[in-house]
Amino acid sequence: MPRAKRLNITGGVYHLYTRGIERKEIFKDNKDKEEFLSRLADALSKTKSLCYAWALMPNHLHLMVRTGKGSLSDIARSLLTGYAIYFNARHKRRGYLYQNRYKSILCQEDIYFEELVRYIHLNPLKARMVSTISQLDKYPWTGHTAIVGSKQYPWQNIDEVLVYFGGRKREAVSSYREFIKSGIDQKEKVDFLGGGLVRSAGGWSSLVNMKRKKDYWRGDERILGDDSFVNRILREAEEKLNQRDKLIRKGWNLNKLTEKACGLTNTEPESISKRGKNNSLSEARALICYWASKELGISGLDTASFLGISNPAVSKNIARGEKIAAVRGYKLIS
Repeated sequence: MPRAKRLNITGGVYHLYTRGIERKEIFKDNKDKEEFLSRLADALSKTKSLCYAWALMPNHLHLMVRTGKGSLSDIARSLLTGYAIYFNARHKRRGYLYQNRYKSILCQEDIYFEELVRYIHLNPLKARMVSTISQLDKYPWTGHTAIVGSKQYPWQNIDEVLVYFGGRKREAVSSYREFIKSGIDQKEKVDFLGGGLVRSAGGWSSLVNMKRKKDYWRGDERILGDDSFVNRILREAEEKLNQRDKLIRKGWNLNKLTEKACGLTNTEPESISKRGKNNSLSEARALICYWASKELGISGLDTASFLGISNPAVSKNIARGEKIAAVRGYKLIS
């Protein structure tokens, strides 16, 4: 069965989750975790995105982010790919670090914001890495410590979380902590990792009750929200897919992108895969990578193979191509 396309909604709140391959460690020590957080701060800054909650566990991680000018794919590409390269180099290993591709679930914030923050921040306690809420307050590898004031992470957005718990900061922090504490022995109300229609409905019991009332919600494994939210997101995504389909039907592919990019940079298409430091060719390659990813949905591996470069190089070129197109006003179709 073909895997579902990513839902890249500007300003959307996402739960991003990934696990180590064969459930192996992706963080071996504190140095690895510090490196990951440094890369997370950089990715958030570059994409003007916000992080509300996070947890680093030995063999998996959770992030709750709101996308900015870039998509979630932009954040994940620079963060997860870059960290995997670092991890393999440092620990002298080869191969994939993560189990399959990362999961991303777009969440309806007015319903699930607080629950998702709690779910993510309770991970160390649920996994018995700490035993009490007081220990969790001081555990450095979740965003919980920043919210209760035990540690500071300048890149983590605290204010938008606390506004859910009160107007004054001290009272809001206290209410937030009590909310987290109340979830320790509570069974999860929502499955934040899987379930499709079941998850969108809020679990099997909710689904059964809804069927009895003939109240049907539309389900999608990439979205956590009610019927109107799911349908609105799918409509927006469909509009984007339709634009992509129109471009493909008009014959846009890597070869045509090359002609376009080389025309704008006054370079020869036959030279596009040549090595060297030719600035015009470098800019043309960056534009090809950017438009291939953003406009046509071509995979990084296919673009890398076409241009004769590495997959990480494609990721860097996507970001560079976006800047070149913005500064010079280049558009795929005027």
